[in-house]
Amino acid sequence: MPNNESPPATAAPVASTPVAITLIEAITQALAWEMQDDDSVVVLGEDVGVNGGVFRATAGLSATFGTQRVLDTPLDETTIAGLTVGMASQGMKPVAEAQFDGFMYPMVDFIVCHAARMRYRTRGRLSCPMVLRVPWGGGIRAPEHHSEANESIFTNVPGLRVVMPSSPQRAYGLLLAAIRDPDPVIFFEPKRIYRQYKEVVADDGEALPLDVCYVLRDGSDLTLVTWGAQVKETLEAAEKLASEGISAEVIDVATLRPLDFATIAESVSKTGRCVIVHEAPKTAGFGAEIAARLAEESIYDLRAPVERVTGYDTHIPLFRLEMKYLPSVERIVAAARRAVAAG
Repeated sequence: MPNNESPPATAAPVASTPVAITLIEAITQALAWEMQDDDSVVVLGEDVGVNGGVFRATAGLSATFGTQRVLDTPLDETTIAGLTVGMASQGMKPVAEAQFDGFMYPMVDFIVCHAARMRYRTRGRLSCPMVLRVPWGGGIRAPEHHSEANESIFTNVPGLRVVMPSSPQRAYGLLLAAIRDPDPVIFFEPKRIYRQYKEVVADDGEALPLDVCYVLRDGSDLTLVTWGAQVKETLEAAEKLASEGISAEVIDVATLRPLDFATIAESVSKTGRCVIVHEAPKTAGFGAEIAARLAEESIYDLRAPVERVTGYDTHIPLFRLEMKYLPSVERIVAAARRAVAAG
């Protein structure tokens, strides 16, 4: 523990009756389960203790586990990142929060130069079992630096896992897996869907596998690949396409790095067409990596050019045009129609 004061006693976690909860509640449940199960897990960040975090993801944890394990830090992202790497390298399992995606940039030095290289630098003598939770993306009418979609910056860094859930069930299971992973994980949480809908989640401590894509809908005419908040619009687009006689398979990437390309390739070998949907700007967005892999490894399966439906190559506009910036059902459907018409 960080000092000599004893933490409050906690009972072993017990599975509760599954209930319908939001994505943000699933995050809280996963944190509470893992903190009960493993006293090396600590939570730290700006306002995560007394206030329960800016989005209340850590509400109630300080009262349950004490101020030694739920640490309110200064308003200093560089310090948060440094503390997190130091704790992780010395046997703890810190889960840090960056209040917003645009606040990550002061953390990059510690994430890229230290957390991601710890195992490589020490030839396996040390690892860095840390999680950085990041409220991610637009759609909540927040000001500048509060609506970034910057995942592709971190998918380019060897030694990092980059994970983004798209539902309460996947948020719960993937966060448990991320905390248990021996290496650093960037855990992007799409804040637009924090409280958008509820889903039954069993609070049973069962993790979901990392490094795999999830096929959410079977189809035969084209493959829709997406992640994060855009899963909702993509599934809605698939429903609309079905009413037009177009069968769309929907894949939630979930773990961006390392990418489970095999699942995407298998789908495209069946459908012959692919539309990639993401919120980040188009140029050098992670969709470009998927498109490049398809060109390299699945070119003979493609019957039409790969389409991308993305944000635009600008900062997300405030506030009136924000939803126009984000991929819409209409834009996804239009791209799918083009792909089907092309071959």
